[in-house]
Amino acid sequence: MFELYDVVIIPLILGIVEMFKRAGVSKKLLPFIALVLGIAIGVVYVTDFDWKQGVLVGAMLGLSASGLYSSSKNTFEKSDE
Repeated sequence: MFELYDVVIIPLILGIVEMFKRAGVSKKLLPFIALVLGIAIGVVYVTDFDWKQGVLVGAMLGLSASGLYSSSKNTFEKSDE
């Protein structure tokens, strides 16, 4: 279902979300965008054509990317103080 090399997709989602951020999209929408991107990639990426599994894997990827963005943002903001 979820293999180790699938984790490489998380930085890809993170980079796309960063492009949305720089384009001026509201910061409140960025986690939702990460989730939607993750689900879309998961559905397309899963080779067994099992859309349920693709949605599950995609949701995990999108939420992971969103959490990675949030935690790294908080870390850098706290270190600036």
